[in-house]
Amino acid sequence: MLRMEKDVKALVFDMDGVLLDSESVCDQIWELLADEMGLPDIQAAILENRGCNEALMAKNLVARYGSGFDCKKFFEDFRVHFHDVEFTKGIPLLPQVAETLDYLKGRGYRLALATSTRRSTATRQLKAVGVYDIFEAWTFGDEVERSKPAPDIYLKAARELGVEPDFCAGVEDSPNGIISVHSAGFRPIMVPDRIAPSDQIKALCWKIGKPLSTLREFL
Repeated sequence: MLRMEKDVKALVFDMDGVLLDSESVCDQIWELLADEMGLPDIQAAILENRGCNEALMAKNLVARYGSGFDCKKFFEDFRVHFHDVEFTKGIPLLPQVAETLDYLKGRGYRLALATSTRRSTATRQLKAVGVYDIFEAWTFGDEVERSKPAPDIYLKAARELGVEPDFCAGVEDSPNGIISVHSAGFRPIMVPDRIAPSDQIKALCWKIGKPLSTLREFL
């Protein structure tokens, strides 16, 4: 049976690249660390790890750069650089995010977060820009065994909301995220940030639009 817009009861949002303008910062730090550590093809590594949690990133990096790759040092150095940016300049919201979340809440949609970022970091960043409390449920990358593109994080968000996946839509910016949303049985909405959708990803999407405020055109 064809599902209509009115069937959507809940919207579950990724954070980085959907709510926060953080992906450009992350990319610059990966490039800096690649120069420091002599890592080739860092752009390919960035793309394959977009939307993944740290555990899956570590697995991917070892597969790409060999068993001697120092994941611990890489992630420790990344956090030092990222925190320097966060605590000096801040990680701002992307355009129209606060207004769009307020609109959706006012329309009666249930709102949740499903981010690959760890709880402590994501909570701090969302509170800093004043949107943490608009969500009813929060699921983080360090709370699920399998990272995106597996569906686990979205299925957990649906359970915490008490809404069946058929009545949920997931909002993502990355291919890994869209695959995760689709695999969970949600309706995938892509708001592209750093990666344009391929034909394969377009075929999985229910809607595609940018900026986030385009959600107001059909919800």
